[in-house]
Amino acid sequence: MTVDNPAVITCAISGAIANRDQCPAIPYRPEEYAAEARRIVDEGGVHIHIHARTPDGAPSYEVEDFIAIRDAIVGEVGDAVIINFSTGTIGVPVDKRIAYLEAGLPEVAALNMGSMNYAKYSRKRKDFVFKFVFANPFEEIIELLEAMRRLQIKPEHECFDVGHVGSLEPLVDMGLLEAPLHADFVMGVVGGVPASALNLAAMARNMPAGRHHWGVIGIGREQWMLVAAALTLGGSIRVGLEDNFYLPDGTMARSNGDLIAKARQMCEDAGRRPATVLEARELLGLRTAVGT
Repeated sequence: MTVDNPAVITCAISGAIANRDQCPAIPYRPEEYAAEARRIVDEGGVHIHIHARTPDGAPSYEVEDFIAIRDAIVGEVGDAVIINFSTGTIGVPVDKRIAYLEAGLPEVAALNMGSMNYAKYSRKRKDFVFKFVFANPFEEIIELLEAMRRLQIKPEHECFDVGHVGSLEPLVDMGLLEAPLHADFVMGVVGGVPASALNLAAMARNMPAGRHHWGVIGIGREQWMLVAAALTLGGSIRVGLEDNFYLPDGTMARSNGDLIAKARQMCEDAGRRPATVLEARELLGLRTAVGT
């Protein structure tokens, strides 16, 4: 018997770093995003996280690229998905990020909850593949939150460590956040919380008091272990080509749809069921939820 505790299945459709030399399925053009959105919806995904790109695949923070991608997805799947714009960047001014939120009015926008070292390490090379400081000071967090409140956009709090989860409570006390909060725990980035089921449970335990929604974002091949852990602990899950290219057997995904299909199967195998888009809107506390 399936327990009636639906899990929101989110897809990070492309990211801003990976390219087609690494995975040929990564979408660049708006029509490619739309085709991927169709595959995602058909396999049970209800929430799509978007980093914009120019048609040649370069990362973009321009209004016109976000709008073109949003319109292509909506044209293909309508309101069958929740659209989520990323605000995570290096060196892009806050006002530029707010501009594409104002123009696009996504239902959700991702908000990074703290500064950190952000790196990828190679054991083979005994060196970092890349490393940088990912700066997200409270001043910027608050400015973005105030804009999201004004625009009625739900923040998705991306927490890369337990301290980032702890940073939610002061913002609740300041009146900048209202229940239910929607947090995703990003695990597996060097400089952030290591990927383990025990650490995931600790992140969930440190959420502010009250009834809130949380999920996991596993980076790399440990993603599937974290998906299983989150489903067992009662959380929601994110997969997608931004985070990981591979299925559990090591096969490279042919599309985001392959990853969503596996996530849906794992959800059902865990005795959970994928949330419908209406249920997801209710769980995330969106302005478009039924009865709001």
